Amino acid sequence: MAEVTMYGADWCGDCRRSKALLNATGIDFEVKDVDESAEFTEEARAISGRTNIPVIVFADGKHLVEPSDPELHAELKLRGLIS
Repeated sequence: MAEVTMYGADWCGDCRRSKALLNATGIDFEVKDVDESAEFTEEARAISGRTNIPVIVFADGKHLVEPSDPELHAELKLRGLIS
C-alpha cells in the first residue's frame, strides 16, 4: 500500500499542484482519478464528507482536502515521509 493516496482529476488545478509536489518529493503515492470511477468519487466523499478535490489520505487514515503546498509539505514532514 502506498503511504499516500490522492483522489483527484486531471482537470483540477489544485490536484495538479498537489500531484506535482508529491512527485517532487519522490515518495510512493497512489492516484485515484474520480473521473475514471464513480467508486473513487464516492470513496473521496465518504472520507472527506464533501465533494472538493484533491482529497489526500495518509496510511494512518488522516486526510487533507484541497491542501495548500505548505500544508501538504508540513504534513509529509510531520509523518517522516520527507526531511
